[in-house]
Amino acid sequence: MSDEQPPAALTIAGSDSGGAAGLEADLRTFLTCGVHGLVAVTAVTVQNTLGVHDRSDVPARVVAGQIEAVAADMGLQAAKTGMLASAEIIRAVARACEDAGIGGENGVPFVVDPVAASMHGTPLFDDAGLTALRDDLLPRATAVTPNLDEVRLLTGIEVTRRERMRDAAVALHELGPRHVLVKGGHLADDPECVDLLYDGTTFTELRGPRLDTPHTHGAGDAMASAFTAGLARGMPVAEAARLGKWYVGNAVRHSYPMGAKVGPVSAFWRIAEENRS
Repeated sequence: MSDEQPPAALTIAGSDSGGAAGLEADLRTFLTCGVHGLVAVTAVTVQNTLGVHDRSDVPARVVAGQIEAVAADMGLQAAKTGMLASAEIIRAVARACEDAGIGGENGVPFVVDPVAASMHGTPLFDDAGLTALRDDLLPRATAVTPNLDEVRLLTGIEVTRRERMRDAAVALHELGPRHVLVKGGHLADDPECVDLLYDGTTFTELRGPRLDTPHTHGAGDAMASAFTAGLARGMPVAEAARLGKWYVGNAVRHSYPMGAKVGPVSAFWRIAEENRS
């Protein structure tokens, strides 16, 4: 007898050849949060801990076709985006998600992680891509999960202190997503790592310690995908956001060195925890 079918979540993202971020991080997180991972690959990157050296974008029609294929046959309970590579791909993803009932007012929960640059600072799309993200994708989002660099690119707001995160959250909410989760990890002078969830009415702070490690590659992907996994499991948005915060805090706490520079956050802690229980 086969086991009960788990909930499924779709990641629409690029591949990281170093295995630390991108769809590889998403799939690890989905698995360790009890969710089956589906994939629509947007780009293949040539990268390691030293940086992104090259990439090849998947044709927009193929990206859309992947979304359509899995949604039509396998079904899904949530979806997220990561690196979307170009304005053409963003628009194709928005159309495919609309056709598949992903996002929008009553659709499948949809988390947009607006990955606009690699952790090494390499831009991942141009101004046309930012415009398409604002106009075509954010209005479909159940939640958007930017870091502070992405906040600046999307809104022009430079967040240098925790209080300014509220202004950023309001500005982002006006672009159309139903919830905004502004990640405060880049506020290096803040003794805590505080993320801010906003639903258009209420601000909720998600607090965690600021961990002293350089090895944080894939942290944003892990948080957004754990958040997505919570939504796939039927959690309310605030509870799913807390799952994302709890998951990434542990992933960073158990991160490890690999390669010459920034190592990956870990999913192994979750496997060890399950084995102990």
